[in-house]
Amino acid sequence: MALLGSTGSIGRQTLDIVRALPERFRIIGLAAGKNLDLLAEQVTEFIPEFISYTASGSSDNEARNRFGDVKCKVLSLEEIACHPDADIVVIATSGTAGLGAVLSAVKAEKTIALANKESLVAAGEIITAEAEKSGARILPVDSEHSAIWQCLNGEKQKPRRIILTASGGPFREYSKEQMAGITVEQALKHPSWQMGNKVTIDSATLMNKGLEIIEAHWLFNVSVDDITVLVHPQSIVHSMVEFVDGSVKAQLGCPDMRLPIQYALSYPDRLANPELPSLDWTDFHSLAFEQPDMDRFPCLRLAIEAGREGGTFPVVLCAADEAAVGLFLSRRIGFTDIARLVERVLEQHEKIAHPSLEEIIEADARAREAVLKLAGGAAR
Repeated sequence: MALLGSTGSIGRQTLDIVRALPERFRIIGLAAGKNLDLLAEQVTEFIPEFISYTASGSSDNEARNRFGDVKCKVLSLEEIACHPDADIVVIATSGTAGLGAVLSAVKAEKTIALANKESLVAAGEIITAEAEKSGARILPVDSEHSAIWQCLNGEKQKPRRIILTASGGPFREYSKEQMAGITVEQALKHPSWQMGNKVTIDSATLMNKGLEIIEAHWLFNVSVDDITVLVHPQSIVHSMVEFVDGSVKAQLGCPDMRLPIQYALSYPDRLANPELPSLDWTDFHSLAFEQPDMDRFPCLRLAIEAGREGGTFPVVLCAADEAAVGLFLSRRIGFTDIARLVERVLEQHEKIAHPSLEEIIEADARAREAVLKLAGGAAR
């Protein structure tokens, strides 16, 4: 296994699976960002054959000093993603920076356990076309898409619709006035899941659910208009699929990302793992579902609209959101400014219907620049 994004939340939980099942999985490649301390610990523990890391400025010397005596090779993300010794490539990098690695793995006919939704949102048409051409398998790691995948296993007909569930985040019952004063600390306290900062903020704005709609469109070849969202605060039903006869399948489990990660890694097998939790049904007296409020959570509406428009709109959505979330995390804008900035950038965008990879990268860069330019006038 090659693991890209090893020091992030999904990466660390993937390594938990490897620790629990060493007879089944072996790490041959690790790639991380700038968390060199944790990467060094992982290299010592798993002894990969090659590594990749991001270092700049003063970190270059630190990286050379830290990994200078390590016997594994230093490769690029793309080189690791297509390495001939990797049977499965876990792509858990954050944002559109993982797009090149995804395409590299797809062209190399790899089995890809994909946790990087931004790559499919930004370039789903290109990635799925390349996968069909090469025969690469893209297996979803997100709990919602894993649930859909499991519900569709064995089915021969397309579903009538897909129902994605959302916890609703920590501000499900906040008024619009209350949301204007949300702090970074409040937004990072998710009620159900342990995730990285970017995904946690996206879950609080419901942008994450909008991105998941676009991802599901590409993964399962279902129209955006046939994918709906229900708020489910208990986070036990991970998603549902409705079929033409009116029957509905649902996949349930504890809110623990190690469950869908392991399923993607072991597919088609299900492996016993004593480290994974089981549901205690006596803990749940009811499971609730409700419609999302797109007036209080406009990011979900913006994502659905961008998904319907297609072309370069989804990549602009993705890039603008990533830039705006970064500004919020650095306390330069307020919580509700995230949606406001994303909407303004989308309003300014001129769509390219079937963009090349170069046009996608250019649209991404322009959207980020537009957010930074507009941020000077964003009201807290």
